[in-house]
Amino acid sequence: MAFIDEAKFFVKAGDGGNGCVSFRREKYVPKGGPNGGDGGRGGDVIIIAKASLNSLIDFRYRSHFKAERGEHGKGKDMHGRKGKNCYVEVPVGSIIKNIETGEILADLSEDGQTFCAGVGGEGGLGNPHFSSGTNRTPRIATKGQLGVEHWLKIELKLIADIGLVGLPNAGKSTLLSKLSAANPKIAPYPFTTLEPQLGVLQYKFYEPAIIADIPGLVEGAHTGTGLGHKFLKHIERTSILIHVLDAADENVLQNHQTITNELALYKKELADRTQIVLLNKIDIVDEEVLEELQKHFQEMSMTVLCVSAETEEGLEPLRETIMELISNKKKNLISTGE
Repeated sequence: MAFIDEAKFFVKAGDGGNGCVSFRREKYVPKGGPNGGDGGRGGDVIIIAKASLNSLIDFRYRSHFKAERGEHGKGKDMHGRKGKNCYVEVPVGSIIKNIETGEILADLSEDGQTFCAGVGGEGGLGNPHFSSGTNRTPRIATKGQLGVEHWLKIELKLIADIGLVGLPNAGKSTLLSKLSAANPKIAPYPFTTLEPQLGVLQYKFYEPAIIADIPGLVEGAHTGTGLGHKFLKHIERTSILIHVLDAADENVLQNHQTITNELALYKKELADRTQIVLLNKIDIVDEEVLEELQKHFQEMSMTVLCVSAETEEGLEPLRETIMELISNKKKNLISTGE
């Protein structure tokens, strides 16, 4: 199933029901007063975040959402029923925007969080509201108001514990397949991953961690080069970044700097995100070269690990390090009350 991370959709809240013009018609009551009921309020269009969803695939098949209109008022002071709300379920991490201005209307980052995307119209008033001492038989009622209708845009940002970043063909997909049960496309050429891939890392007694393989970035990604900044937004919601480097590439240090710069140019706070430098493909790298690379990153006070995703060498220490970092982060959030 394809991963859909952007979609546009139309919402139409229910119109309010019309008020009623009616008068009492009872035996022995020759001059019965007005008794027209009010119209019912139109239903709202409500967007609700669901943790059970992980894609916007449903928006490929349905893009119009309409709430029920309110019923019209009736005689004998019978008010119209309120229109039923229309509920639109979206994955946690969805951002709702005004399609014309780009303004962010809602950021649904928690399970069960809701946003009213379209407010139903108020019902019209029945003729009793217009009765007065000088007009005891008002023959006027108001129509219901129109419900809000507009086009919106939804963007989905993955919420993951770990984000795998790096240049194309650095070995991220292979690493994801070894750390989880995910089965991403793996091939010996760049840009084999064209959409974010998710996997779940389960290790010992730790809580499971979600890993997101972010499609390969290149120099100028923040301006739209390569796959562009289409997937950079997903990195914002990962608590730990694993920068996967092809240790066998002679430009490994330059490659590291390229991705680091792209992240900082996209959003400065990403530069301060907890990060692990992962030297991959060590099975085809000389030990002396590997030691020099480790020393270089250690001098920069960076956590550096060496693995071979292909042969699974070094994966056990990587799992342990990842889970300890995530566990410590969660403990810090609890202690600070965030």
